[in-house]
Amino acid sequence: MADIQDYNSTPKYETFSYLPAMTPEKMRRQIAYLVSQGWNPGIEHVEPERASKYYWYMWKLPMFGEQSVDAVITELEACHRAHPNHHVRLVGYDNYSQSQGSSFVVFRGR
Repeated sequence: MADIQDYNSTPKYETFSYLPAMTPEKMRRQIAYLVSQGWNPGIEHVEPERASKYYWYMWKLPMFGEQSVDAVITELEACHRAHPNHHVRLVGYDNYSQSQGSSFVVFRGR
């Protein structure tokens, strides 16, 4: 049993949590992809200790029909300023399949 190592229990949220942190340019490209698919951006936030056990709080309403990457980034930053200790994630809602097309954490809380 000496060969068995403890599992690193750092919480992972969404797909991109398993990758290195995104640069601002990569994040901008992900947001551009989300918008180009016709998905409606929605912003959610939650305290880090509640992230995996509870629903996340919605920041305003989803940005229905938003085509501007800069407008999405502005709202993400506003949410982060209002809740600096919360995780903030971006969700792309797909009208046709009535589901989330994409979802990833943009800012991590402390």
